[in-house]
Amino acid sequence: MEICRCVSINEARVDKAKKKLEGLSSLEQTAKFFKILGDKTRFKIITILLDEEMCVCDIANTLDMTHSSISHQLKILRENRVLKNRKEGKVVYYSLNDNHVKNIILQGLEHHNH
Repeated sequence: MEICRCVSINEARVDKAKKKLEGLSSLEQTAKFFKILGDKTRFKIITILLDEEMCVCDIANTLDMTHSSISHQLKILRENRVLKNRKEGKVVYYSLNDNHVKNIILQGLEHHNH
């Protein structure tokens, strides 16, 4: 591992970087968003919802997981505004909250495949 051994600090760059971080009032929320995406099951759920909405049962069957475990993950995603839901009779359908999430996932997949 390389260690910076310089004793000279570029104060202008440091000040600029500090101001940039101070200006990001949503820094913690954004970090939390990426942490949510970092869970493998939640990432799979988001990925299968990229193009169409699905109910809990369909998601559970697609991922070969229990209804209960999927419901738990869906709750986390919904509470953090990654997903939205709509009810049709007794069935609840889940979809991405907006295209920002879709774009982030698609860019991440594209980056990995590049």
